[in-house]
Amino acid sequence: MPVRITHFGHSCVLLETGTARLLLDPGVWSHGFEDLRDLDAVLITHRHGDHLDPDRLGPLLAANPDAELITDPGSADEVARFDLHASVMRPGDAREVAGTALHAVGGVHAEIHPEVEVPPNVGYLVDHGAFYHPGDSLHVPEQAVDVLGLPTGAPWLKVSEAVEFFRAVAPRVAVPIHELTLSREGIDSALHRFDSLAPAGARLVVLPLADTTEV
Repeated sequence: MPVRITHFGHSCVLLETGTARLLLDPGVWSHGFEDLRDLDAVLITHRHGDHLDPDRLGPLLAANPDAELITDPGSADEVARFDLHASVMRPGDAREVAGTALHAVGGVHAEIHPEVEVPPNVGYLVDHGAFYHPGDSLHVPEQAVDVLGLPTGAPWLKVSEAVEFFRAVAPRVAVPIHELTLSREGIDSALHRFDSLAPAGARLVVLPLADTTEV
């Protein structure tokens, strides 16, 4: 089943599955999600600021009183400092939100440098693989993935690694996310490589900011 996706910059996307409205990774470099309403859940992959902005998360949840906050274990500790309660998902956990299935996978943040400590990272498979958000990870799930949120640039990422991740997951569609560590020229260069080196049968769809696209 197609999903409707709205990209708010960097790692933040709104998914509309037909039964649920899910916001993933509203971080400090993402904008435009603050006015969203009727959310069923907000999902956080890990506690880094470009994925989790507690200052805006509190007001967002207050404006969406029926939305559940779902996080990895490390982010649960972080949001608790702001008097926010989270339901924790760990790798292997499965649950349902508003009729949409969620599966947590991975668990390990990609290495930035051997001397840099990294937090837990949970990737979310939404609606049995209709969409996969890996957070800061290149974990390849066992389940088939229809639409992949494809990391584009990061301190932990080379374009060759992103391409091999794209090929290993082999989705029908990849939507580039996690792009704001790069210049415009760097983003365009990565997108060119993704498009030219895509796995057979897959296509790259670049989402316009803050516009909803069905894929």
